[in-house]
Amino acid sequence: MTPSSAPLASAEIIAVGSEMLGSNRLDTNSLFAAGRLAALGIELRAKTVVGDDPGRLADVFKSALARADLVVLTGGLGPTADDLTRETVAETLGLELREDAAIVAHIAQRFAKRQMRMPDVNRRQARVPRGATVLDNPRGTAPGLLIEHDGHTVVLLPGPPREMQPMFDELCERVLAPRAGTFRVHTATLFVTGRGESHVEEIAHPIYSRWTSEKPPIDTTILAAPGQVELHLSLRDQATAAAEERLRRAHAELHAALGEDVFSTNGRPMEDVVGGLLRDGGLTIAAAESCTGGLLMSRLTDIAGSSDYVAGGVVVYSNELKVALAGVPDDLIRAHGAVSEPVAAALADGIRERTGASIGLGITGIAGPGGGTPHKPVGTVAIALSTADFGSRVRTVSLIGGRAQVKFQATQSALDMVRRAIIRGR
Repeated sequence: MTPSSAPLASAEIIAVGSEMLGSNRLDTNSLFAAGRLAALGIELRAKTVVGDDPGRLADVFKSALARADLVVLTGGLGPTADDLTRETVAETLGLELREDAAIVAHIAQRFAKRQMRMPDVNRRQARVPRGATVLDNPRGTAPGLLIEHDGHTVVLLPGPPREMQPMFDELCERVLAPRAGTFRVHTATLFVTGRGESHVEEIAHPIYSRWTSEKPPIDTTILAAPGQVELHLSLRDQATAAAEERLRRAHAELHAALGEDVFSTNGRPMEDVVGGLLRDGGLTIAAAESCTGGLLMSRLTDIAGSSDYVAGGVVVYSNELKVALAGVPDDLIRAHGAVSEPVAAALADGIRERTGASIGLGITGIAGPGGGTPHKPVGTVAIALSTADFGSRVRTVSLIGGRAQVKFQATQSALDMVRRAIIRGR
């Protein structure tokens, strides 16, 4: 069957699976498909998660058909009794299901390669709606399906991401891209730290509000996340250099207004950005961590090649180890308390001297939920940086959220201190 040449301007995604209505499984397929559709300029109207119930799935599917040119369904193509996507779609569209002998042979061959007999229930995966195009699945037993029906395009994809993603990539390139027209969604991002969401909005709104009345408008979304604020710009326009240039100028204007607080424009996390600065500068780093429990070193070493610039670190939770491993004077702790700027500075100096690193970091604080006082409430964290070339600095931050959030934000602040010191010291 030759796919229709009708243009595709709008789409909906339906993720099928009762497990995704619980609390321990995420619908990552919809995120993946949404990104691919956006790159093609196909407007995503809605995303829905529905359980393994044929009646509810049929209702959701009918609603999607009424709104979108393209409907993408993921999941529910397996061999078990609750895998009903294929049957529900076929019944809703009034299409007869027939067993495809070639698919049966393919599935049987996969089992045979593992010296296993194909269970008879797998024959359900070989049932194909009349007129549908079969999408090969070399990574699993469930083939995908492409159905052109009454001016709509319906795509059925397997649920496992390792099977779904390459299948959808191939479909986008071969079938969907030629029918997506000349429009594309151009995107740009800025990741900001050191400012809260409202402070970013105060600076950004006078700028991006001008773009909403332009044709076509540039849409700006501001999202708050622990330790950072994200600005996402999108422009649905012709796939031309002029559209790219327009978005580039808008992005540059926001970047100039937010200045040094922008730490990434391509989605790289803070630890990757800082690692790049350390490598480019021929610098090394070490840390003495108390309340963060090694999280800062973990984030830095999550980046491949970090051995180029990470010297090492210690977790000094107890006061005794602050003295023994980082050389913090015992009388300094008694005079100021373990959570204090003098102790943070001593931690940074001590770890730098002991490791020979270019940069030393010291972090000490109260992550909670207990341990706070009126003078030093939960979320109080002292962070210090020690260098021979860029000078030393120390600051106390007041962080909000639960224990995990406080720990992450503390490491984000510490990494940002390193980033700014390197930038300013160049």
